[in-house]
Amino acid sequence: STIQKQRQELQLLIAELKDRDKELNDMVAVHQRQLLAWEDDRQKILTLAERCNLLNNELNKRNEIIKSLTKKLKFLESQQNDNKTTLENTQQKFKELSQKATDASLHCQALEEKNQSLHCSVLELSAKTGQLQAREQELLTMLKLKDEVILETTDHITEFTSKFKKLESALRVAKTEEFSLNKEKQDLRLRLKDLILETNKLKDDLCEKMKENNKQQEEILHLRQENSCLRNELALSVEKAKRKDQLLQSAKSKQARTDAELSSLRQV
Repeated sequence: STIQKQRQELQLLIAELKDRDKELNDMVAVHQRQLLAWEDDRQKILTLAERCNLLNNELNKRNEIIKSLTKKLKFLESQQNDNKTTLENTQQKFKELSQKATDASLHCQALEEKNQSLHCSVLELSAKTGQLQAREQELLTMLKLKDEVILETTDHITEFTSKFKKLESALRVAKTEEFSLNKEKQDLRLRLKDLILETNKLKDDLCEKMKENNKQQEEILHLRQENSCLRNELALSVEKAKRKDQLLQSAKSKQARTDAELSSLRQV
């Protein structure tokens, strides 16, 4: 009976050992699968680390590009402010030249009116001179016809001669003044032409400045849009890096659990 009991116990122990052997084989298979999974995770982690380094390098490059674009944007904004200042100065100068041209035109018109009045005066003096010459001819005929009134007519002739000389001197003065006025008129016309040319030149410069300003504004808008796109791409890269860090943390925790299970299996 003792031997039978021992045999039964041995059979039970053998069955239990078989069960334990089967459990150990299952655990070894599970352990091998975990080792393969751990190796895959390690390769994935290495790949993620390399990609993280590449993304960090790319992020640094994008940061440098953003810094350079920001500097260029500031430079373009300062250049735009300078162009605005130059444009305002040009507009002010254009207004001043327009005012000068208007004043010159008014002055020229006044000189033309004065010249017209002087011309009328010269015509009147010429008419008076013709009348005096006719009067002189009449007096000469009267002197020839009437010798008795020679003394009286001589006085009249002397008086008229002096008046005629005065009128001739006044005519010379008027002609001299007319010549000076014509010369001043020509000078003012030349100056007006120069002012008109300068005004047209300033208008052309103003149009070019406006075109350049519009072009710079378009370039600034394009750079702002590019900067916004780069910022959005940078945010996406940062979010991807955060997700990769989370995956790395989960892989590390999984590795820690695997190590703990492996340690417990080794103890068993």
